[in-house]
Amino acid sequence: MTSNRFVILGVAVAAVLGGGGLIVTRMDSGAKPATATVAVVAAAPAVAVSPTPTGPTAAELAAADRAKRVKQLDAALKKLAGATPDFSVAVLDRRTGQSYYYRGKVKFDTASIVKVQILTCMLLKAQDAGRRPTSAEMALAKPMIRLSDNNATTSLYNRLGGRTAVGKCNKRLGLTGTVMNSRWGLTRTTAADQVRLLSELVDTKGPLSASSRKTAFTLMNTVDKAQDWGVPAAARKGEIFTVKNGWDTRSADGGLWAVNTIGRITGKNGAVDVSVAVLSHNNRTMTAGVTLVEKIAKLTRTHLKY
Repeated sequence: MTSNRFVILGVAVAAVLGGGGLIVTRMDSGAKPATATVAVVAAAPAVAVSPTPTGPTAAELAAADRAKRVKQLDAALKKLAGATPDFSVAVLDRRTGQSYYYRGKVKFDTASIVKVQILTCMLLKAQDAGRRPTSAEMALAKPMIRLSDNNATTSLYNRLGGRTAVGKCNKRLGLTGTVMNSRWGLTRTTAADQVRLLSELVDTKGPLSASSRKTAFTLMNTVDKAQDWGVPAAARKGEIFTVKNGWDTRSADGGLWAVNTIGRITGKNGAVDVSVAVLSHNNRTMTAGVTLVEKIAKLTRTHLKY
């Protein structure tokens, strides 16, 4: 009897993306080989798995948006600077901890904004003595801030110890770019120093006590209506502002005006908590200077979105 033999000719091993088949040949004695294919179930194709793209984080998106707004503000101020007197500006957002400076370390004459430094040093001196400001001190401080009274300022400045004493006090407040002058209105300062000073007036962990912070706020929040220009121009309805402005003209400057404004804008429930300082000089008139510093303050709000 003829016997049958089966010879395995080859095995195709299933690949990752394909199937396989087993080829079998039956050999009958004396006959030509006849092939038969035994099917093998193909392996299911493997699917390549890619990591799910996560994209930028919320913090990265916020940083990119901030950088874009800063760039736009830089451009707007540079354009303005090409057609206006010299100026600088600084903004400190206490809610976010972010700051902005345009020529923030360039020194300008203070004019009357130095009166906030004098007020702060008076409050610290009273604290150091373990007391509240005396009635005589407050009788000078109130017209100094609310009315920008120069005679009251000179009296209080001298009472504190003048240039030397207030200079030491400034170091305590971290005002590294401010240089006092015996003629207080000629003190030189920077926008960066001024927002630092404004921040110290509200910092619960700073050198000023709660009582001193309240006194400073009350005076700067109740300036004479004729002097509430500058930073308040950037405030919106329902927001609270504090302000102190400075303006002066000197023959040494050819009769041109230095016009400065410093202050804070706050909103309900901490929605806004910003300090702003705008310094300028070489304005042709005081009115032109006021218009300039208000425009700059508004530009910071438009672009920084505080």
